[in-house]
Amino acid sequence: MITLDGLTKVFPAPSGGDPVVALGGIDLHIGKGSIHGIVGRSGAGKSTLIRCLTGLEKPTSGRVEIDGTDIAALEGAALRAARRDIGMVFQQANLLDSRTAAKNIAHPLEIIGMPAARRAERVAELVSLVGLEGRENNHPAQLSGGQIQRVGIARGLAAEPKVLLCDEPTSALDPSTTRQILQLIRDLRSRLGITVVIITHEMSVVREVCDEVTLLENGTVSQSGSLLEVASDPTGPLASELIPLPPAPTGVDDVMVDCDYGGNSRMRTTQDLIDLAATYGTRATIVAGTIETIAGVQVGRVQLALHNHDGTPITRPGLQQFLTDLREAGVVATEARR
Repeated sequence: MITLDGLTKVFPAPSGGDPVVALGGIDLHIGKGSIHGIVGRSGAGKSTLIRCLTGLEKPTSGRVEIDGTDIAALEGAALRAARRDIGMVFQQANLLDSRTAAKNIAHPLEIIGMPAARRAERVAELVSLVGLEGRENNHPAQLSGGQIQRVGIARGLAAEPKVLLCDEPTSALDPSTTRQILQLIRDLRSRLGITVVIITHEMSVVREVCDEVTLLENGTVSQSGSLLEVASDPTGPLASELIPLPPAPTGVDDVMVDCDYGGNSRMRTTQDLIDLAATYGTRATIVAGTIETIAGVQVGRVQLALHNHDGTPITRPGLQQFLTDLREAGVVATEARR
């Protein structure tokens, strides 16, 4: 559905110095019907990428294809027509205060000249779709933050786009409302078959709703893949943020081992790790850990404290054999530094 091929955007320096490379040759494919998260620190190029996707910014070089159409090559009326395939949801929704929820949803339909009768039908469909029945005649000041974002989503879907771009859609919401909005996005993808791109800095959003994730760093793709692939790669830059290891408790004298498992690992649960340790007469206790189920697979980062069943410390040869067997089973295992 979306293909970026060698996408580059270079801005001239305002003071005549070195040009600023906002995007440095991005290659990325986002499949139809997927929910794809794009993450990165401030200045990584996320905003420039969105502007290139919507045709608001012309790339310096490269292609931006949406459903086979090169957005970057279009001008004027052709570009405006192509933009109807792209819906946009903003962080603050940016509703018109003087308009009711229904009239805010109708606004893009008025711009494209949809007849009033059909416009009213479409607004009613969208109000029902996003769960705003009974609130359509309220102004933004009479709506909660979650309801305002539902209006923004409905407005983004008004022209029946093929792609929905969401720029930090939940960063201004509380955790409960965030979960509701993410569930709505997931339901809309399932019901409409729409492709969703979420720009976010919140890893909880990526874990909750995304099928795939891409990390931008300094205008280039640092890592990209399915959520399971990325979370299961402890050597990658995103795994520790998607599956963070909380601080271990102090005052533990046992030998500590950090374990990352999941994906291609033959160790499928934390109990598998504990059972393997038991084969050496060793007791393994989880002292810290984060465990998530992604695409039906348990992915975890845990820290184990090891000692023999009789209370004596595990021997160095026993520890090395345990680490070796873990690694042969596909677990990334290292002795924790104290």
